[in-house]
Amino acid sequence: MKKQQNKHRGSDFDDFLKEENIYEEVCAAAAKRAIAAQFAEALQAQNKSIAQLAKEMKTSRATVQRLLDENNDSLSLKTLAKAATVLGKRLHLELTPA
Repeated sequence: MKKQQNKHRGSDFDDFLKEENIYEEVCAAAAKRAIAAQFAEALQAQNKSIAQLAKEMKTSRATVQRLLDENNDSLSLKTLAKAATVLGKRLHLELTPA
């Protein structure tokens, strides 16, 4: 009896995600997780609370909590940039070849 060949063998994970039509969703979720983690690290390094950051950003605690929530992707670039500036950071986005 001959073994059935795995159609994904030799392909990469990006190809699999594209075949499943979830590539963009997975990439966006990964980016949000990374951004949330970086903001959380910066907040902790500066010993700032969510309330302190919200006050310095002139926004609500709920907005800062959304920023730190890796599952919430409803943030504007303006909010991200403002939080970065308040934390002494710079937001850097770039397009890379697919």
